[in-house]
This record gives sequence, structure tokens and C-alpha cells, in this order.
Amino acid sequence: MRLSSAVVSHPPRIYLARHGQTAYNAEGRFQGQGAVPLDATGRAQAQALAEQALAYEFAALWCSPLLRARETADIVARRIGLVPREDARLMETDSGAWTDRSFADVQAEAPEEFARFASGDPTFAFPAGESFAQQGVRVAGAFHDIKRAEAPALVVCHGGVIRIALFQRTKDPEALGDRVPNATIVPLDPRGTRRLHRGDEVGATSI
Repeated sequence: MRLSSAVVSHPPRIYLARHGQTAYNAEGRFQGQGAVPLDATGRAQAQALAEQALAYEFAALWCSPLLRARETADIVARRIGLVPREDARLMETDSGAWTDRSFADVQAEAPEEFARFASGDPTFAFPAGESFAQQGVRVAGAFHDIKRAEAPALVVCHGGVIRIALFQRTKDPEALGDRVPNATIVPLDPRGTRRLHRGDEVGATSI
């Protein structure tokens, strides 16, 4: 299913976009809160995102401070004429001991825990890292503030952040296991949000 915003009588105040692709995304590795830059494909995706963003006439641009999100936001910012506002609460989940490891290796070593991660189980916690529940608290706080600021706003962040934000808005538990495509604009609105792709391959929920 192609993901796009739907026409509604009251357009959403907030739109989300996942950062462009990184080498870790392409390789199927956990990057967590690591300083992983965009690769060539990711930079091209960010340029395309910037062109798409023009039509929305955004009044504010927010982003995670992690390198891949900030690089994406900077490319968008140059095109739409806004200065990105960093918020650390928008960072991806701290993947702890799984950081830098491949999805395949972790799945082979800890299949049950990997399945809980892939499904977005809200009780899941990365070994020596952060739980989805802990991340949910900070994500909720960030969007509480963003929705009270200038609108419409674009928030450049991460797949895990987007899934949690959509779940918190729609109360649809399936959103926690959805795959979020890189550099795609997603409206944060229960009426205007179409279903994302279901994660049907190893590492579909890549973070």
C-alpha cells in the first residue's frame, strides 16, 4: 500500500518523516542512538523529501538530534527555508547491547526476544538499553509540546518514534509492528493516516 496523506476537513497539525536510508538500514543492523550518517541513497531520499515538503508550507521543522535525522532535516531545511529544532526526546530507542549487530545474528541468538522487538511489544526492552515503554513516555512529551507550537509542523525522526506516535494517537496496536519507509511523509492524524506496510521480512522494523 502506498502511504500518503488523505484529504480531511481539518488537515493534521503534525506530519512525520523518517530519516533517509543509512548503510545500517541497507545491511540490516541495529543503529539505535549511534552516530550513523546517511548513505548516498539516503541523501537522495532526503532531497526528494525536501521537494515533497514544499507543497505543505510547513511553519516549523523539528528533528531528532541523531546524525541520520539531523542530516535529513538539514537537507529539507535548505529547501523549505526553516531552521530545524532539535528535541532529544525524538531520538530512536537506545538498542543497548544489540547496537551495531545484524538483525540476522540477533534473531538466531535470541529468536523470542527478536520477535518481541519486531512486533513492537510494548513490554520489550533492549538488553542494557531502553524499553519501548520508556521511549513512549519521552515521545509523548515531545509531541505534547510540538502540537502546541507553530503548525503545520514536520517532524524528522525515526521509525520507532513514528510507530509509537501513531499508536498513541490512533490507539491501534498494529501500528507498533508496522514498517515505516525512509523519507516518507506521514500525517499524525487518526483520520488521515493510512496503514503502513506490515513488517514481513527480517529487519522490517529496522531502527
